[in-house]
Amino acid sequence: MPDAPVRRSPTAPPRSFLWARRVFLTLLTAFVLLPVYVMISSSLKPLRDVSGQFRWLPSGLTIRPYIDIWSTIPLARYFVNSVIVAGAATACSVVIAIFAAYAVSRYRFRGKRIFTVTVLSTQMFPGILFLLPLFLIYVNIGNATGVALYGSRGGLILTYLTFSLPFSIWMLVGYFESIPRALDEAAWVDGSGPMSTLFRIVIPAATPGIVAVAVYAFMTAWGEVLFASIMTNDVTRTLSVGLQAYATLNDVYWNQVMAASLVVSVPIVAGFLLLQRYLVAGLTAGAVK
Repeated sequence: MPDAPVRRSPTAPPRSFLWARRVFLTLLTAFVLLPVYVMISSSLKPLRDVSGQFRWLPSGLTIRPYIDIWSTIPLARYFVNSVIVAGAATACSVVIAIFAAYAVSRYRFRGKRIFTVTVLSTQMFPGILFLLPLFLIYVNIGNATGVALYGSRGGLILTYLTFSLPFSIWMLVGYFESIPRALDEAAWVDGSGPMSTLFRIVIPAATPGIVAVAVYAFMTAWGEVLFASIMTNDVTRTLSVGLQAYATLNDVYWNQVMAASLVVSVPIVAGFLLLQRYLVAGLTAGAVK
């Protein structure tokens, strides 16, 4: 007995729509991956293949750009500066935001509404408006006290902290408020104080939100260019500015630029993939609740 023909559900989309969607997604994927191919292929080309007219297929492959990137410019120093600045700004932002958000979400105090409105209002202004005021503040502090904030890692860390901290506080307030207060009350009944409750109950329950805040703060400091180009010198320069040194008066070492970009992106991409599930959960819960 022959098999009965398979009947399509009346609500299923037509085959033409499915094929059109597949073609569209394929073209979209190719469009997204095209810059990645250009970056990888350019990093393996000799300089003559990337200095003039672009060639889709290189005349030869070489790993020399990955070797020369460390000697053409002090890439290792720039990488260390970026890690220190971004890591310190992230750590300070997360620690301060945890305590501030916990106080806002759990306690009533005078000026609470003004504080929250002020924190949110700082996100309304473009960052370039703070460039000249911060520059003058750092220079005047250095002249008055001898503390060198301008051109130092500490000054750049404070600069990035002013950008990431307001958003971090606002996001963690929403996440902490989604944690039932009954957990705090149960901890108080067991004899825990406010700090013990924060570290033993609230922070473990808010791990996705804290990770999301940490990733946001780190990426804000890692890829920033404007303030890093003004607030640093040759010793404290970060990667976002240091990569421009591959452009000289005579030529631009495009193959080394692409190679250096890939090398410094690997740890960031790997860390993002490892924390992706926490990041998605934190952003979703903080935005909805």
